[in-house]
Amino acid sequence: MARRRQAVTIKHVAADAGVSLQTVSRVINDEPNVRSAMKRRVQASIDKLGYVPSIAARRMSGSRSYLILAINDRDRTIADWTARQGTDWVDQMLLGGMLKCAEYGYRLIFELVDTHSDHVERELRATIAALQPDGVILTPPHSDNPLIVKLLERQRIPFVRIGSRSEGAGFALVMDDEGMARRATRHLIDLGHRRIAFISGSDEYPLSQWRVDGWESEMQAQGLEIGGLMARGDFTYESGAVAARRLLDLPDPPSAIIASNDQMALAALEAARAQGVDVPSRLSLVSFDNTPIVRFTRPTLTAVDQPVAETVSRAVELIIKAQRGEGLPLQPVVVEGGFVARESTAAHAQG
Repeated sequence: MARRRQAVTIKHVAADAGVSLQTVSRVINDEPNVRSAMKRRVQASIDKLGYVPSIAARRMSGSRSYLILAINDRDRTIADWTARQGTDWVDQMLLGGMLKCAEYGYRLIFELVDTHSDHVERELRATIAALQPDGVILTPPHSDNPLIVKLLERQRIPFVRIGSRSEGAGFALVMDDEGMARRATRHLIDLGHRRIAFISGSDEYPLSQWRVDGWESEMQAQGLEIGGLMARGDFTYESGAVAARRLLDLPDPPSAIIASNDQMALAALEAARAQGVDVPSRLSLVSFDNTPIVRFTRPTLTAVDQPVAETVSRAVELIIKAQRGEGLPLQPVVVEGGFVARESTAAHAQG
């Protein structure tokens, strides 16, 4: 019968390196004031012995939990998962957050919270008590929920508010929604479009207005009219269909539409098809998000690429820096997105 291999512990590393357990612990936890030579010596023993520090061992060795809690909206997340329509906000959150956590020896815990519930404070307090996270990442609309923000402030837990510019505790991170909307509008203007409409998102999210502001500012900078060209949606396919039909039924319809998310852009594409309006020869269409589905439509959709993974990755870094007492930015951190031109936009056909 084969003998079970003995697990390598911190004691083995300390003995091999000829240092104290405390020194090994400080190196593992990447604590300051450890000489570079000592770090290399301990790391050499770790590599030699194949030692893998466990979260439990690291938690016992200090005051950190090495867990970061990311919170997302329960209702919208479950609705997206149930619909199975290709939304990948959560996927991108996990991609950016988990990989960055792994770089620092942390773990990302993902939880759904109902921001509309009167019990949100009690629910979150129970989660924090159970996990004792080193930091919390809030996504819209939680980022501006005063109950959640005040609770985390009282608990003295470092936290990041993604998609928030409001003053208060925590670190603000935004994805330059206004700048990305300006870029999308400028792309259409460069193609010769002058009547460019915009389908906004839900008023529940401040970023919806930031995107409208970006469209308006770029249109006004070029001396273009915006009256009657903004239609309100709420990020759902159904609202996008209603908004697109209203815009296409105008006496002087737009030659281009920017939709504030992919679902509403898909609805606008279908509304145009139903009215015999060809995309892109008669109508150019730009979307926000750039989820996987926009690459498989006909035509494929030009889209603003939201930097969700990069933003959550930056949020993890801010929390870990706060834990280490390192310098942090005083102003909101802006993460710039991308823009992918595809088949749904073309030069405006005059006449």
